[in-house]
Amino acid sequence: MKRAKKEKCGSKSTCASSADGRENSLDEFLENQALRDRMSRIRNKLLVMSGKGGVGKSTVAVNLAVELASRGLRVGLLDADFHGPSIAGLLGLEEHKLTGDENGLDPVRFAFARKAVIKVMSIGFLLNRRDEAVIWRGPMKMGAIKQFLRDVDWGELDYLIIDSPPGTGDEPLSVCQILEGLTGAVIVTTPQKIAVDDVRKSITFCRQLKTKVLGVIENMSGLVCPKCGEHIDVFSTGGGELMAREMGVPFLGRIPMDPRVVASGDSGAPIVITAPDSDVSKSYAVLAEPLLIFADHHKENNAKERSTTVNRKIAVPTADGKLCMHFGHCDIFTLFDVSGSGIVESRTVTPPPHEPGVIPKWLNSLGATHIIAGGMGARAQDFFRQFGIEVVVGAPPLPPEEVVRQYLAGTLEAGENVCDH
Repeated sequence: MKRAKKEKCGSKSTCASSADGRENSLDEFLENQALRDRMSRIRNKLLVMSGKGGVGKSTVAVNLAVELASRGLRVGLLDADFHGPSIAGLLGLEEHKLTGDENGLDPVRFAFARKAVIKVMSIGFLLNRRDEAVIWRGPMKMGAIKQFLRDVDWGELDYLIIDSPPGTGDEPLSVCQILEGLTGAVIVTTPQKIAVDDVRKSITFCRQLKTKVLGVIENMSGLVCPKCGEHIDVFSTGGGELMAREMGVPFLGRIPMDPRVVASGDSGAPIVITAPDSDVSKSYAVLAEPLLIFADHHKENNAKERSTTVNRKIAVPTADGKLCMHFGHCDIFTLFDVSGSGIVESRTVTPPPHEPGVIPKWLNSLGATHIIAGGMGARAQDFFRQFGIEVVVGAPPLPPEEVVRQYLAGTLEAGENVCDH
């Protein structure tokens, strides 16, 4: 019998397989980078969650979003409940369908008084019928949440409020794992013991995932009689506050029951809009105050950022705190935002696996305009120029910030290109 020939490492099928693997790895890397870039334009990301269903969590998320937007803040609202999406109905947006372009999907806009707008995204906008069931396992839900965060053109936001389904399952877990810059979680409960006991698990969940608990809201905390105005403790009161104290987390406040909450939700107009002078609406105004601290801080920083226009982005391959003499041999790149002759900001980023043409494509996706390296072959330089990136070679192994400062000052002494293959 003839022996089967061994397939050489350089055979066509093997090379094709390797190329496919590299391409998939690069695509995944660029998708994650796109997610980080999209989320970097959102100042605060709040997860609204509860360990118990039926506590009015979505109603709280909607009215809280309206309250924040009415203060002049830029607000987005993501419905992460795929099996029971209710945000579109609570805002009267059920009939809207999604559109988009090369920048991504356009969120549906909910506009109300004083030109306030909330950008909304929900799986409900993608369903053909209201009674259509979404039957997904965990990985599909995680993929959908990632797409809603990465592929929706949220733009610049002060707040993205994410309404999660009850419990500590796939959806809140996905949000906490995907969002590196999650500001924290707002926990919703009702006063009675059976709800409070389940909600404790949400706080434990956040602690295990190192997600900050911004505070607890006690919803349906007593009933305001619509005829006489008397306060009636239907589900008792104070259970959420006591639990927050015992768990060592902030208590944000109480929201009373009011028949108008149901009517407003059914009509697609939140009570904060339809009855701004009600006790419920006044409660949301109080609840929003602690969250405004984050917005004030970010507004101040944002104003400082806007005062300086970034016109160049310089990449420096870095190893052991200094410029790496060959751009393909480094573990990280230091990226500098430059305005005129000064550095505005710097950050380190981890490159994808080095293959011909990969690094130029990746740096182009980050907006790089220049790269300063010790050595770089002619072919690699051509790749960078094809992506519109100016190349400087022969730089000395100095700390990256010093390299960029000397380059901007015109004093960088470039030596020989240490690599020309």
